[in-house]
Amino acid sequence: MSPSELMPIGVFARRCGLTSSALRFYADSGLLPPAEVDPVSGYRFYGVEQLTRATALRQLREIAMPLAGVEAVLAAEAGEASRLVDAHVAKIVGDASAALRTAAGVMSSLGGGPALPIAALKGPVLADAVEQVLTATAHDPSLPVLGALRIEADHEAVTLTATDRYRLSTRTLVPSAPPGRTWAGTVSGDDLRTAACHIRRSALVRLEAGPHGIWFRTTGREDRYARLLTEEFPDHRLVLGSLGTVTGRATVSKEPFLRALEEQPGERVELRLSGRTVDVRPAGGRHPGIALPATTTGAPQRVCFELTTLHPAVSTAIGPDVMLDLRGHDQPVTIRSADRGDLTTLAMPVNPSHGSHR
Repeated sequence: MSPSELMPIGVFARRCGLTSSALRFYADSGLLPPAEVDPVSGYRFYGVEQLTRATALRQLREIAMPLAGVEAVLAAEAGEASRLVDAHVAKIVGDASAALRTAAGVMSSLGGGPALPIAALKGPVLADAVEQVLTATAHDPSLPVLGALRIEADHEAVTLTATDRYRLSTRTLVPSAPPGRTWAGTVSGDDLRTAACHIRRSALVRLEAGPHGIWFRTTGREDRYARLLTEEFPDHRLVLGSLGTVTGRATVSKEPFLRALEEQPGERVELRLSGRTVDVRPAGGRHPGIALPATTTGAPQRVCFELTTLHPAVSTAIGPDVMLDLRGHDQPVTIRSADRGDLTTLAMPVNPSHGSHR
């Protein structure tokens, strides 16, 4: 290899994101030996073609893979390498979940009093509700509350709410027995996703609140725990209470509606309500739409959405028919079941010419 194709260790370190000391360590361990070593000075040089291996090595170490595992991945074919990485990540996730449950038990035993009973709910119903409402969350490290779920219990019902600022979903559940107390908390969405698959397998789940989280108590199964967030949840009641007057309504079959949305080629979709149809077409385009039979009231209207906003709201609606309440092209649209109103989603329209939420 000619000297012009080699990089000094310092330059190579900057290119691959490893320190010079780390490169020396990986050279001594046999994972990444230099291309050449100056016999007089002992200075190390690396080739451009070694950058891919060095970058992969750095990334594998960033996910806490031990050296033996790194060596196995780098030596394997693509399919086997992917399997090894997946197995390692699955172990990390499992260990983290186990640590979280253990930590929850420790915190509970260290003080703060016993867990307070909130309500008892059917496990499959609760799991479905959690997964449906969590579709309205978003991962935003600067605003973790947007990835959380608000749980509120009064003397009649338990209500779950989530919002990513462009959607707001809420579902009301009737407990097996009236809640024994009023309670409200903002619960980690990640913890709830993990708990949902276990909750689903229990006929009855008892919710109990502690100072730092909420327990899901089951019979014959391991209890699950979800952390409480301290950040203030967005004022969803203000949003719901300030909705304008409904100016148009459409009821359409859910499955044809979903298929029509999935067939649209763009990122934004336009709904046109008129007569006895809802016309689904690409926003702002000249392509013909898909006319769906519908029951409509009010004047003809047009409203545009990001597909990633509208599709989850429709797909999680309960029952065979979906009802849309419109308030104008720039106001939130209410999307709910035509015959069951316990799951409701507000979806914000977009400006078709700009593609941004209003």
